[in-house]
Amino acid sequence: MSAPQMPANETQRIHVLHSLGLLHSAPDERFDRLTRLAKRLFNVPVAKVTLVDTDAVYALSCAGQSSAPVPRELSFCSHTIVNDGMLVVPDTRTDPRFCDNPYVTSAPYIRFYAGYPLAVPGGARLGALCLVDFDPRNFGDEDVALLRDLATMVEQEVAAVQMATVDELTLLLNRRGFEASAPQALQLCTRMSKPASLLFFDLNHFKQINDTFGHAEGDRALKVFAETLRKVLRSSDLPARLGGDEFVALLIDSNRDETALVVERLRTAINERNEVDRRGYDIRFSVGQVELPPDARGAIADLLARGDAEMYKNKQATRTTTNH
Repeated sequence: MSAPQMPANETQRIHVLHSLGLLHSAPDERFDRLTRLAKRLFNVPVAKVTLVDTDAVYALSCAGQSSAPVPRELSFCSHTIVNDGMLVVPDTRTDPRFCDNPYVTSAPYIRFYAGYPLAVPGGARLGALCLVDFDPRNFGDEDVALLRDLATMVEQEVAAVQMATVDELTLLLNRRGFEASAPQALQLCTRMSKPASLLFFDLNHFKQINDTFGHAEGDRALKVFAETLRKVLRSSDLPARLGGDEFVALLIDSNRDETALVVERLRTAINERNEVDRRGYDIRFSVGQVELPPDARGAIADLLARGDAEMYKNKQATRTTTNH
């Protein structure tokens, strides 16, 4: 049995997956309708929409079989998300990747699998629309085209969910997306005994930018800050726009000193962008920093409140310094 490869964008993929809030959601008729349709059109005993998480693969929707999680290393869909296009296995017993898989050699005795990777805008592949049969079968070009069309319909439904968790202007997570994704990131830190840090940002004099230069220029300032924040942070970190001119970033495996260096790099990068753009105003920010030990517990709302309070202290200190 071959172990599935790890996607090159695995960290970003997991962040996107968790931000959607679909992993442990209640049954959703939008997806159930499509798995029932796939099961009927292909006359297979099982059709699923799966989501590939860090260690397990979950069924977002399943028609015809138990929807219990499957270990990632044993899942066919773990191979599908790194496959270019559709993965078709006409007879699992003759495929060296799967012939000794426990789901092939023992119950439920899978003999056929076809799966199409499900991607969201940005390219992250979250899982698959898949068909399972307990007898070998052929899968022709028309079958491939039909399953691809159904997978596109699933992707459209997932994209609709994603739009509710992503800020349309900056393309960062919004508050809802952050509050859904941050707990999993903190659980990972706890499991790996790693610290984390929260940075809570507020743009200084943002109302003045809107009033003087117009809301379109204010939107531009927000996008510039978001782009710079994304460039400075590591791919494992979790940035978001909470609303208005407030941003937040959860830094994974980052202690106080490392986080302070990130803030300084961000200030330098913003200053450099100010020099290049020369808009008639400078983008400035205040920031609150909250340190989280590996065993940190508590609600995300409480963590954000602490970050907001620390940011306000920083803003007040900056004003005092400026006045003197």
